[in-house]
Amino acid sequence: MDLPYLTPLTAKQQAQFGLSETWPLALADRVRFAEIDRQNHANNAAYMTWFETARLQYFRDWGMLEGRADDPHFVLRRAEIDYLEALRLGDDYVTTVACKSFRTSSFTLGCELWANCRLAARFSGVIVLLAPDGGKKAIPDTVRHRFETEDGAKAD
Repeated sequence: MDLPYLTPLTAKQQAQFGLSETWPLALADRVRFAEIDRQNHANNAAYMTWFETARLQYFRDWGMLEGRADDPHFVLRRAEIDYLEALRLGDDYVTTVACKSFRTSSFTLGCELWANCRLAARFSGVIVLLAPDGGKKAIPDTVRHRFETEDGAKAD
């Protein structure tokens, strides 16, 4: 399968890659030499970068990161990664993103990383929205609605 790297995958492309379900956002890429450690597999820090790349695309796609001065700041308050499979140089992988739950000014994202038709890593992160002045900023109603309807997220 020819994967379009760093371009959101369609539901059909996600299924062809072997994902068990369709995600609101899925991005494909390949493990690069700079991401390999002395043990000849992808360094743990690379996974955080891959999840961050997908998160930023998700924020842009959901209209949460427009590049305006009054855009909220996204602060990663908590992050947890479960490493399940080692990735090696040249492996293709797909990173998925969906909101799992939300509150007034924070939300929890769930991400998965798939390679070789297997789940290789799982990420959970709590994101807090801050106004440019540092105060908490409420999640816009349009985004909350999209979390519920497209991601299946629940309000906490």
